[in-house]
Amino acid sequence: MPRPRPPHLHRETNRHGMTVWYVRLGKGRRIRIKAAYGTPEFEAAYQAALRGELPLPAAKAPKGSLEWLWILYRQTSAWSDLSLATRKQRERIMRQVLATGGAQPLSNITPRAIQLGIERRKSFAARHFVDTLRGMFKWAVAAEHVRSDPTAGKAVPKAKSKGFPVWTEGDLEQFERRWPIGTRERVMFDVYLYTGLRRGDAARLGKQHIRDGVITIDTEKTGTRVTIPVLPELAETIAAGPTGELSIIASKKGQPIKKEVLGGLFKNACRAAGINKSAHGIRKAAATRAANNGATVATLEAIFGWEGGKMASLYTRAADRRALAAEHMTKLSKTGTSIPAPPRKVRAETKKG
Repeated sequence: MPRPRPPHLHRETNRHGMTVWYVRLGKGRRIRIKAAYGTPEFEAAYQAALRGELPLPAAKAPKGSLEWLWILYRQTSAWSDLSLATRKQRERIMRQVLATGGAQPLSNITPRAIQLGIERRKSFAARHFVDTLRGMFKWAVAAEHVRSDPTAGKAVPKAKSKGFPVWTEGDLEQFERRWPIGTRERVMFDVYLYTGLRRGDAARLGKQHIRDGVITIDTEKTGTRVTIPVLPELAETIAAGPTGELSIIASKKGQPIKKEVLGGLFKNACRAAGINKSAHGIRKAAATRAANNGATVATLEAIFGWEGGKMASLYTRAADRRALAAEHMTKLSKTGTSIPAPPRKVRAETKKG
C-alpha cells in the first residue's frame, strides 16, 4: 500500500511535461518546491513552506564581488551538505556581512579585513563569523575562484561557559504543577522532556512523524535520523492536547509555529512557573535522567542524535561517578564499613537500682 502524501503537498504536470510540487495551506498562496522529491532538501523546503517561509529570490551581484562568491557557493554540494540548521545560521550571518560589504571585490577581503570583522564582534558571534567565511573560502580556493583563504590562521577561542543550566527534578515537578495536562504549555514541556529533541525539531514534530507509536525524524542540526518510542506520558499529553495536525506544538489556531516563536512562548511559560531556565536545559535533564537509569553511550546517541561518543559519554561518566561514590563512600571511614542508622531513636540507658 503506497504511503499517503504529506498534508497540503500538491503535484501537477506543467506544459513541458515536468512534475511540479507545491505547498498550499487552505486558500493561501502556492509555494513551489524545486528540490527533488524524497530528498532531505525537499523535506526541508516542505517544512519551511508549512511555516510560510518563501524561498529566497534569485540574486544578482557584480562578478568577482563577495556577494557573487556567496551566490556561487550556495549552489554547490559544499553548501548543501551542511545541516539545515547550520545553513540557516550562516545565512543570517552573511545577510549582515553582505549588507555592508557584499559589493566589495574579493581582493579587498584580506586577512586584515577578517581580523577587523572579528574585533567588531563578541567572542561567540566572531567564532561563527569566521566559520561561515572559512567554509566559503575553503571551497573557493579549491574551485580556483581565489588564490588564498583570508581566514587561514584566524581562530577565535571558544568562550568558557558551563552552557545551559540543567533542570533539576524539582524544576520539572514545579513546571508540571503550574501547567497541567491539557494546556499548550504542558504539550511543549512534555515534547521536550520525553523526546529529548532540540527546539527546531520539537517545533517541526508532527503526527506525520509518528507511526505505530514510534517517532522518526531527521534532526535539523546534524541530519541524523532518530527513532524514539512515544512514552505513555507523552501519549497522554498529546491525546489531551491542544495540538495541531502538522505539528504537535501548534498556535492557538492549530498551525505550525517557527522555532523562534516557540522559544519565546516556552520562555514565558517557564517564567510563569517561577523557573529561570531554558528548553535546552530540559534536554540535558532528559539525558541525565536516562544516564542515571543505566543508558549507555550508544543508547544516548540513538535517542539524542549525537555522534562520536563525546557528548553522550559526559552523561554516562557523571552517572558512573555518582554510582561509584555511593557504593564506595565507606572506604573513607577508618574501618572501611558503615553502620546503618537505626530505624528509630535509641532510648537512653536506664540505671538499674
